[in-house]
Formats: sequence, C-alpha cells, structure tokens
Amino acid sequence: MQTLSDKTVKLIGSIFPLSFLVTNIVFSQVNVTYDMNSTLVRISIVKLEQVMKDVKIHDIQHPAEDGIYVLCSETKTNNKLFSKLIERNIKEIQKEGFRIHHADKDKICIFATDETGCMYGMQDVTEQMRDNPKLSAVEERAINPAFAFRAIKFNLPWSPYRPGPATDLHRETCRDLKFWESFLDMMVENRFNAISLWNTHPFSYMIRAENYPLATHLNDKELDDWRHFWKELFRMAKVRGLETYLVNWNIVVSPEFAEAYGADIHNDRSELVKKYTRESVTQVINEYKDLTGLGVTLADWMGNWGEKGKMTPIERESWIEETFVAGMKAANRPVKFIHRAVLAGEPMEMRRVIDNADLPDQTVVEVKFNWSHGHSTPRLSLTHSNDSGTIMRGFWDPKPSNYLIAWMIRNEDFFVLRWGNPEFIRQHIATNHHEYVNGYFVGSEGYIPAKDYSHADHSHKTWKYAFEKQRLFYQLWGRLTYNPHLPDQFFESSFEQKYGPGIGKTVLRAMSLASTVPLKIASFYKGTWDFTLYSEGFLAAWQVGYDDQVSPFISVDELIRHKTLDQNYLCIEDFVRSLQANEAIADYKITPLKLADEVEQNCREALILVKGLRMQIEKRNDAFISELDDIATWANLGLYFADKLRGGIALAIFSQSKQSNEKEKAVNYLENCVGHWQQVVRLTDSRYVTMPYVSMGHHQQRWPEFTGFHWKHFLRDVKRDVQTARMAK
Repeated sequence: MQTLSDKTVKLIGSIFPLSFLVTNIVFSQVNVTYDMNSTLVRISIVKLEQVMKDVKIHDIQHPAEDGIYVLCSETKTNNKLFSKLIERNIKEIQKEGFRIHHADKDKICIFATDETGCMYGMQDVTEQMRDNPKLSAVEERAINPAFAFRAIKFNLPWSPYRPGPATDLHRETCRDLKFWESFLDMMVENRFNAISLWNTHPFSYMIRAENYPLATHLNDKELDDWRHFWKELFRMAKVRGLETYLVNWNIVVSPEFAEAYGADIHNDRSELVKKYTRESVTQVINEYKDLTGLGVTLADWMGNWGEKGKMTPIERESWIEETFVAGMKAANRPVKFIHRAVLAGEPMEMRRVIDNADLPDQTVVEVKFNWSHGHSTPRLSLTHSNDSGTIMRGFWDPKPSNYLIAWMIRNEDFFVLRWGNPEFIRQHIATNHHEYVNGYFVGSEGYIPAKDYSHADHSHKTWKYAFEKQRLFYQLWGRLTYNPHLPDQFFESSFEQKYGPGIGKTVLRAMSLASTVPLKIASFYKGTWDFTLYSEGFLAAWQVGYDDQVSPFISVDELIRHKTLDQNYLCIEDFVRSLQANEAIADYKITPLKLADEVEQNCREALILVKGLRMQIEKRNDAFISELDDIATWANLGLYFADKLRGGIALAIFSQSKQSNEKEKAVNYLENCVGHWQQVVRLTDSRYVTMPYVSMGHHQQRWPEFTGFHWKHFLRDVKRDVQTARMAK
C-alpha cells in the first residue's frame, strides 16, 4: 500500500479539537482533515498527491483554515460542531454514497456514512481539481450508488473452467501480486466494490484439509507460498474497500483427492465428497479471515453432461445445502453467499435453501442476462435456465426478501478490440433496474484480462496488462453502475488526459458508434452458451449444419437461417417470407434492411470522425493511433455485417423467386464484404498476432486447421460467400 510522503505531506494537528482527526498539508497548500485510522481515505489522499504534483492550487485566502474536511458518521467524536454537521448532511446518504458541501468558499466538507463513501467523495474532489485546481470551483453534489453490488467476474487460470492455451498463459501473471495491485487499484478508481474469483476447485490451492491431507498436490513449502498469495490478495482488496468471493462449479474434487481417497473428480455424490467439501468450506473461511464470501453454481457437473444421470432441482439444492451452506454455518465467522441461478435451477428450491440458511447478510443471486452474451440488446430476451433458454421469472417473482438479483453481463463477444458505449450501459440500467435488482457482475468465462497475448511487439503497446488497454470498458461499467447519471464529459476528459486536449468528445463519439457493432450482431444473431457466438470474429459454434462446414465462420447461408435474440428483430428468413407473402410488418420491428442501414450509418460516421482525428495528430502518438485503428476495425466489421445482411436478403429472395437481378445483387453485396474484410485485415495485421482462442480445443475437433484466431485466417470464408451466391440455383 502506498503511503503519504513525509516530504510533501506534514502532520500539523487538527483545526478542531477532535481526538483522532488530523490535518495534513498537501504541497503546503491544502489542509486535509480526516480520520487518521481510515486506510481508505489515506489511499485517496495519495491519489490527490499524485494528481496535484504538476498543478498549483491558488486563490486560497486562509490556508491555515481552508481545505478539505472528510467527515464520516462512523467516526466517534465528542466535537458538537462536527456531530451537528454530520447529522445534518448524511440524512439521505446511503452506504458508499457521499455529499460534497461548501462550508465556505475554500472550505469543502465531504460527508459519508462509511469509509468507502469518504474515499469515493475524496476521489470525486480529486478528479474535479485535476481539471480545475481551485477549491472554490469544486461542485457541490450528493451521490448514492445506483447498485449496492458492483462486481467483476474473474476466471482463474488454475483448476480452470476453460482449460487450454488461452488460459494457461496467464498463470504467471495471475500469481504476481503486482498485477493484482494494479487490477484492484483500477477497480477502486472505477467504483467497483467486489471481485469474484472463479475456478472449478479452489480448495486444494488454499488449504491442507485436516481430515484429507492428500487432497492437494502441493508440498508444505508450495502451500505456504500459495497461502501467502491468497492472504495478500484478500488483504489488498480489503484495505481498498473491495469484497472478495470464491466461486466454484459444485461437485468437483482435485485429481489428488480422487486418487488418494477413491472418488470421481466430477459428480461424485457420495458422503465422502460431501464431507470433504463441507469441511473444506469451513477451513477456508477460518484460515482466510479477509475473504468476504463464497459462491457456488448448480449446473455443469451435477449430471448435466450425462455423468451418472441428471440431478433433480431438489437434489442439486440439497447438495449445496449439505455442503456449502453447512460449511459456512460451521465456520467461526459469518461470510456472504453467492448463489447462481443457472441451468437446471428451480426458483422455489433455491428460495428454500436461502431461507433455511438464515445468513446475516443478503445473498446475491446471479442471473445471466441474455445467457453468455450480455453485450447485445438491453432487452432481457433469455436467461441461463433449464427451459430452452427462456426467462425463468420465478427467481424474482414474487419479489425476494432475503436475496438480491445481480445481472451477470458476460462478455464472450470481444477480447481484442477496445470497446466502449456509455449509451448502451445507461439504457441497460434504466431498463433493468427493478426493485429486486441491486447488482451487476461484468466479465468473461473464457477470456482472462491479465497477460496481453494478442499484441505484436509494437511501439503502440504502452500498457503492461490486458485490462489496461480496455480501460474505457471498465470505466464505463464501474462508474455507471455506481452513478448512471455521470455525464459523458467525464469520459471525454479521460481521453484528453491520456492523449491531449481537444479530442475527447470526438474520440468518445467515434468509439461509441463503432462499439454498437458487436451489440447489433449479438442482438440479431441469437447466441446462448459461450461459443455459440463470437461477434468480434464473426464466429459461431453449433451453427445449422456446422458439422458439414470447414470453419466456424458464420456463412451467408447460416446468417439467412439463424434466429434473432431480440424478438423485436426479424431474421432474414422470416423477413423474406413476409415480403413474399405481402404481409405487413409492424413499425416497431427491426428488419434486416433497417438494421443494415443503421449499422452502416453509425460506421460511416465513425470512420469520418477517425479520419479527422488522424489529421489532428501533430506528432506521432502510437498508442492513440492504435486506439483509432481499433475504432476503424469495428467500423469496417460493421460495414461487412451490413452488406452481408443485404447480400443474405437478396440471396434468400432469389432462392424463392429465381429473379436473376436478386442473385446479381447478392453477388455485389458479398463482393463488397470482401473489401470490408480486407480493410479489417489491413488494420489488424501488423498490430495483432495469431492468438490462442478460448475455444481452441472445441473448434479444432471439427476444424484441425484452426491453430489460433486472427481475422486474416477467415478471408477465404468471406470469399466463399461470394462463390455461394454465384453458384446459387
């Protein structure tokens, strides 16, 4: 943890007689009065110190008295003035919220009910002063978090759910506490307040089970190293005000446990495995005092894949109750609980388990929003359930009393290109912030944002870790789930701090327009589980007739046949059928032609903006050029999608009517697609390398030539569509 430097910050005593409030002078200009025991506020002051190194605070008339006062209702004080100020200003302030108030022209008070709120208030003041270094210019405001639970989903590369080269290459980075320090700092800066760490079986990397010492592959020295890693990780999160959760996939044991004690690795429902799981849960909680909670899912290895037969909902929930819940209740301290509402769930059984658990804190029930493709339509179109992908409303109707719903916004649609669209996230929140919803998870099952393995050794790569390149993605999701009313000017200013003045508004507009492309693709092309769609690469597993195809690339024939995710969209097949039958199409329906026009308009505008930005670059800035190249890549992918929709419509009409002009139109549109894809390759070839894809093994089973992902490898598939149209009869 960083500390305040003695050189620039001096302790001079409190302005008011308050037993454990102190005043610091930052740069001999601004007094900061705060609870010296508050680690979170001290972290914020470090940030203030960093930001203000190059700026001069001015117009302070009474430097001995003016400054920033951080006042928290949790702080015990006998000072009547402070007590009255706090009482008057926190009446409507909730947990993790804050109020900024001018007690005088250059005297700012930050009020909060807890340390995290004080930290966020301090960060807000710091960000305002970064743009205008005057205390008098700091705006008064009162902000409460829109959602109490704002979490990142982070899959771990050991005991992974998605094994393979795209996972294995992160092992070293994810064991490095320096990486986690950077990642957790990013989370705090962007107002996330929880990190959930996911793998199939965490326990053998954390403990030597008291009654099952052979369950881990680690010797004593190795286990001590792992214990140090976990304890430091949980401690670093806690001192930053972040909650930590371990989430696993239910009935799984380590290979070592299975061999030593005579069990199956997956789906062993014996009393032996129940006892081991229950005791491991208790021991992990007792050994890791800074761990906030545990989570579990009821799917996958509970017989979903034909192992020993499928468990009933009652059997699944009873197993969780007898292992995880029982283990939590046997621990020497209370912890929080995440219960996933996923495949083969049954709402009433889940409610029974949560009711019987009688935990002191509300349980978080995670619901996948539009299954694995949350970056699609903001309209809830399906959840991850056992009824053919429809919506299981029983999880929130009737309204729960002892748990809250947190939407899981999975991202299996873009791993390489930068993304950011504030309008989509605000619309998502406005549409789905119901009284039973109080949280969001954001993250991927297959992609780990640690080692950046997609980039060539290039001067534009100014970041160390993958998440740093996607800084706008994390800014938007974290900041807007905390405060959806945060204006675009904040994100525009962030671009200008990084790349220089005068470009923020244009860059954000261009990025927002280009970032609609994967949203539109995933809204039109219905995806369910992870590999059923990869919008960034225009790939999909389990297509119609996929086993007969030579690659997972979405062909024009597949695009014609495939159904839409959002029911307001019309698929090509249904649209053409309506045209041929002369049926009226409702105005609210988004036809493939209307979609193509909208996508093209957005992408053409984005490219115009990018062209203008390139002309503004006075001196070469490779990182900025790379950012613009990503925007242009999305835009050309969008133009490809738009013309492929048009080509698919013409081809479908030809197959019905045999009109030669429709066949000619299809060929022309699909030839345009070749040009758009060649532009994508041109923009990515020198910057991105062929990279391991998260579903490498899955695709290689059907396509042995698949050795990694890059757009250039699919140019032949794009050209094959042209041949399909030419050969149509």
